[in-house]
This record gives sequence, C-alpha cells and structure tokens, in this order.
Amino acid sequence: MTRAIALRSRPTGWPAEDDFEMVELDLPPLREGQILVRNLYMSVDPYMRGRMNEGESYVPPFKIGEPLLGGAIGEVVETLAPEFDIGDIVLHGYGWREHAVVNASEAREITPIPGVPLSAYLGVLGMPGLTAYVGLLDIAAFKEGDAVFVSGAAGAVGSLAGQIARLKGASRVVGSAGSEAKVGYLIHKLGFDDAFDYKADGPVAEQLRRAAPDGIDVYFDNVGGEHLEAAIEVFHHYGRTAMCGSISTYNDAEPSPGPRNLFKIVGKRLTLRGFIVGDHADRTPDMLKEVGAWLQEGKITFEETVVEGLENAPRAFIGMLRGENLGKMIVRLA
Repeated sequence: MTRAIALRSRPTGWPAEDDFEMVELDLPPLREGQILVRNLYMSVDPYMRGRMNEGESYVPPFKIGEPLLGGAIGEVVETLAPEFDIGDIVLHGYGWREHAVVNASEAREITPIPGVPLSAYLGVLGMPGLTAYVGLLDIAAFKEGDAVFVSGAAGAVGSLAGQIARLKGASRVVGSAGSEAKVGYLIHKLGFDDAFDYKADGPVAEQLRRAAPDGIDVYFDNVGGEHLEAAIEVFHHYGRTAMCGSISTYNDAEPSPGPRNLFKIVGKRLTLRGFIVGDHADRTPDMLKEVGAWLQEGKITFEETVVEGLENAPRAFIGMLRGENLGKMIVRLA
C-alpha cells in the first residue's frame, strides 16, 4: 500500500484544500519492464490547474477519485527492468504519491550534479527549465541585442528565461513579479536590468514603459491578461511573444476579456506563438548541456520553495497559484 492525493471535486474558481483527498493505493506486483520507485520529491505546476477542469485540452483532465499526476523524482527500490538497478535515481510522471510502479519507458535516470540538489531536475534542469529554454530561444526566436520582458519572472520558468536572455546578450531584461521582495530578487540576485511589482499602484502598461523606456523585442508571457495588453503597447515592430501560460486567468469562474489592443498586432507586425513544452522533448539534451554548464560555472542561480510532506501538497499547489513561492515550488516526500 502507499498513500496518494486524488481529486475529490473539480474546483470552481480558486481551488480549495477540500477539492483534494488522501487515498490509499494497492501496489501491484511488478511486471517485466517495470520498476517500483519511492518518490523523494514531487512538483506542483500551473498547468495542473487546467487538468482539474472538465473538457478537452492539450492534456486529458484528471479523473475524480483517482491520483493526480505530475513530475516526480525518486529512488528505485525494486526492479524488473534490466536498464535500472536498485538505488538508481529516476525522473518520471507519477507524482502526488509516495510510491509508484513505473514502466521503464516512462522513467529517465538522472545523474546528480555536484552541489545541485536532486529537486533541480523538477525545476531548472527539468520541465520548467526546458520551457524557458525552448520558449525564449526557439519560440520567441531570441537574438543577441533583443530587449526582453518576462512576466511572472520570479517563478520557476520566468526566472530562468530572464537569466538565459541575459547570458545570451540581451540589450535589456525586465520582469514583473508579485511583491517588492521578488522585484529585489530579480534585480539584485538574477541580474535583471529592472523589474516592477504588478500588484502595486498603476496599470501594468505604465510600469512596463518605465522599466523598458525604449520598448521591447521579446515578451515571455507567463501571465496573460493585462500583461499581454501592456506588452503589445510597448513592442517594437516585428516583436515576438512566446505564449507559455496565462496564470492570471486560470482560476476565473467566467471567461476573461482579451486584450483591448489586439489590432496593434497587425500594425506592428507582431508574432504571438503558443507552445507546449512536451512537443520539444528533443531539445532536452541541449538544455541540460548548456544550463547544466551555467549552473556549474555559477552563471545562473535558482531558488526553491520546499513544502514538507505529501499531505501538504494541495496547500503547496494552491500557494503556487497565489504566487507564494519564490522560484520552483517543490514538495519533499522523504
């Protein structure tokens, strides 16, 4: 038996802890080609909110009463797969539980980097890291000398996107975040040229104009809504947006109005391109090589907000949606 977190009910608006429940799972005997993993860390990510709704999306919705899914890192404690040994550390997609039976084809062994915690493979060296890398370099077609704006820049994806832009030769990197402390983190720790607190007084467009008085070429969009409208106003001609997420609207009970200035996309010849990171798994080796080297050289940094215990995973997830984390929100299970 093992413990897991299941969806008790589909949230309407903001999720509540009562929408989740702890359940016990039977662990079936291993079949050939399977491993039993004791999970050490699990990830909570914004995209999971969409999977809690009914209806068609780019990933199937979570099912009521069944354990949730998500990235996890764990130790192999039993194996019937020749490619894995007991004690191997693996990355897989069966989080929200303390143990998981995983097909060998669904797991990837990870080699720890000295001085870097294993949990980094759920953040800076994992799916968020690949999202930042692909979104900036491939989707937004960043080039040296571009001025870059990153919304939600103190989170797992945004914090790395801004640092990659700086290391790749951006002329200016600015970001938005949800508190004065996070703004200070972006400027003094991550090397952003400027940043602003989007929750402070004043429209986002005005704050962005002050932070990027000469305009922007690239917008890495994690927030949507008013931030996207502001970016359209400040863009140079032929600007490019990597549309990664829209966390400002995920918990709206009713559809939010879109930006009021969409026609400027035409006049400015802008490109707004959405992407799903799972379509770009082939870029993982490139990301690991380059970002891993930067980590070892001390050229980039990252933060984690760690919550202890599976029972607190729903609270961690809700806190992440409310912006209570700095960097990647992680749940430590063991």
